[in-house]
Amino acid sequence: MRPVLIQFKLPVFGDVAFTAYFTLLTLGFALAIYLTLREAKGLKMDYERLLDHDLWMVVWGIIGARVLHLVADGHFHDYVNLCTNSKLVPAIDARTNACTSAAQCGYDYLCDLATHKCYPPTDCFAWLKVWRGGLAYYGGFLFAVGFAIYYTRRHALGWWRTADLSSPGIALGLFFGRLGCFLNGCCWGKVTQGSLGVVFPRGGAAWRSQVDMHLISEAQNTLPVHATQLYESIACLAIFVILYYVVRPTRRHFGDVFAWLLILYAIARSVIEIWRDDDRGVFFGGYISTSQLISIPLFLGGLGVLIYLRRRADPKTVG
Repeated sequence: MRPVLIQFKLPVFGDVAFTAYFTLLTLGFALAIYLTLREAKGLKMDYERLLDHDLWMVVWGIIGARVLHLVADGHFHDYVNLCTNSKLVPAIDARTNACTSAAQCGYDYLCDLATHKCYPPTDCFAWLKVWRGGLAYYGGFLFAVGFAIYYTRRHALGWWRTADLSSPGIALGLFFGRLGCFLNGCCWGKVTQGSLGVVFPRGGAAWRSQVDMHLISEAQNTLPVHATQLYESIACLAIFVILYYVVRPTRRHFGDVFAWLLILYAIARSVIEIWRDDDRGVFFGGYISTSQLISIPLFLGGLGVLIYLRRRADPKTVG
């Protein structure tokens, strides 16, 4: 776990920090855009329009991911309390369980001298600070796709053609994004005694969750958990390889790559969710998570796209 990937001081600017999650997420976005634009040259598509399309997809993807995080991940009241009474919000990454001064808490945390507990400072804009984490992929995907449909039709880029261009990059971007989740210590899995279990540091979100569930005491270390972030990262890398090196060269219609992205990711995400254990919204008595619920229509939608495209008369002639 390494929430801050690089940190250094600069004259005038002072401390400069690159968080692991946002740095790797940005790298993923950059590679996705690069792949899209490189492929667009071979298809003789409007390079400038596609660049604008990709940049706007990043913007709408972040907005959508934040919206779903606020709605479904169970942290809405934490953001409200950060503005109204931040002492009610646990300092998840605090360096100590009991404090007598803010210096003992670490980061920008403060110390409540009445309870000797660390707490975050008042911040009414914390819900906007996406670089600190708190993004739900499916929200970003749905918002970005919604924008892409509008943009490609308005500028006559060809929806299916553009969707195929973007799909491998989305999977590759997720590979880096989930590595960022692992270093950030979020999206952890259930307790396991298996050989694949990893132990996150005391004071982190996984440790705090286990304390709250009375699995351990505050004096104990975190129990080993499934590294679900790495499971999904590896799955997304495999999906990228399949889309880019198998489906893309052999597709019969534009839209095939996008359809297989929907199908493969829906399957991978639904299976990995079985081992997830962080707060992310659950339904039907806790048996189905928000992501599994969203995966169902996306999987069916991917199958529907394949069926629709195979009924078309002109393979590859309409973007």
